[in-house]
Amino acid sequence: MALKITFLGHSGFLLDDGKHTLAIDPFLTGNESAKHKPSDIRCNTIALTHGHEDHFGDTLAIAKANHAEVIASHEICNYVNGQGIEKINPGNIGGRIDTDFGYIAFTQAYHSSSHNGQYMGMPAGLIIHMGGVTFYHCGDTGLFSDMRLIADIYQPDLAAIPVGDRFTMGPELAARAAEMIRPRVAIPVHYKTFPLLRQSIDGFDPPGVEVKELAPGEIWEYEPTE
Repeated sequence: MALKITFLGHSGFLLDDGKHTLAIDPFLTGNESAKHKPSDIRCNTIALTHGHEDHFGDTLAIAKANHAEVIASHEICNYVNGQGIEKINPGNIGGRIDTDFGYIAFTQAYHSSSHNGQYMGMPAGLIIHMGGVTFYHCGDTGLFSDMRLIADIYQPDLAAIPVGDRFTMGPELAARAAEMIRPRVAIPVHYKTFPLLRQSIDGFDPPGVEVKELAPGEIWEYEPTE
């Protein structure tokens, strides 16, 4: 069965295996490139890489409207619980949470994490196994050599890799990351949303890895291979 992937813009996605829908970093309000409104989102689960506003985004509104479970760091889960979200499932780097659709594992990411000035724990990458597909969302991160180890352990089919520079890797370093991660397909994220970010993926051309550039609102179905 194909995994339906909807790019929400910036670093946000909806993943749908036909039974379950997962929202990742749903930053819509204040994102001029987004084609969806929070009220458009239907999901069972929300997973967050870190607490920055351009990733935490509309988590509270979407979680409340869908009675969705929030999977994130311990600190983020404590915060959303204090905002009235009852269904939380905290984890941290190195850990794995089994879910109805598969699992989510937390990897390191070299960045920071806060929300409205409040510390939100360590930033993370997410390994999501859903619909027979392993999707590595790198989160916001710089380049680090243990991406090779993550590739060896999880063997991701797809990887969402930030390319926007300044706050994350730029295209050239992101291409090096893709070489280490070795996914079948790399999806560039975290660019063009704001003037400070790179406005194109020029330079993101990792050898041996297919690059799939998605427009905000675009839907792509990925068929897992044996």
